[in-house]
Amino acid sequence: MRLYLLRLGTIPGLGAPVPGYLIRTDEGATVLVDTGAAPGGPQVLVEEGQDVVSSLGRLGVRPEDVTHVVCSHLDPDHVGGHAAFPGAEFVIQRAHLDLARSGTVPRLAACRPLWDVPGLKYTTVDGDTELLPGVELVASGGHVPGHQSVLVRLPHTGPVLLAVDAIPMSAALDAARRPVLPFDMDEKELRESTRKLVELARAEGALIVHGHDAEQWPTLRAAPAYYD
Repeated sequence: MRLYLLRLGTIPGLGAPVPGYLIRTDEGATVLVDTGAAPGGPQVLVEEGQDVVSSLGRLGVRPEDVTHVVCSHLDPDHVGGHAAFPGAEFVIQRAHLDLARSGTVPRLAACRPLWDVPGLKYTTVDGDTELLPGVELVASGGHVPGHQSVLVRLPHTGPVLLAVDAIPMSAALDAARRPVLPFDMDEKELRESTRKLVELARAEGALIVHGHDAEQWPTLRAAPAYYD
């Protein structure tokens, strides 16, 4: 199994990455976690060739090769490339999809054309779930209800926890003292999820990959390098 970290854009001013993640299993599944921001959007700079289709193409992966798209959540910087994968199974927490479809969260409603694409096949899960052998979905709400992180168990590297926006940067590793950022919706649940993920990583000996961390990113193996 291999895990690739894809830089799909940059948050201007912060220099922070907007990542996606590619998991290729020994059994032949090709799993994409999030699809980045749409090029030309106002909040994320997507340079030429940095979109998800181009990024995958450099690894020899075509859109039709992707079997699963794991949706951590449906914020605009995570759904910009959904339409490119009509043959994939989109996997999302039921609570989050229900919330998004309700239209009650303005930022999710604003980018609905990006994720509510006719013909996309959504599969919902409830809570912590094994997606495939070695790939586990971890409920981690608080940033937004129904947010999910991903634990990848690699044969040589060991476990890697893709925390996504539940732990966006190293300053958010302390559950009690972490900052609550403007787009975080539920402080209590956010702190509980932070504690859960940190304890999980400690118990598993996992590397935590933060969601938008300008300082951590250069220390990681970004694609075309990979973890295995």
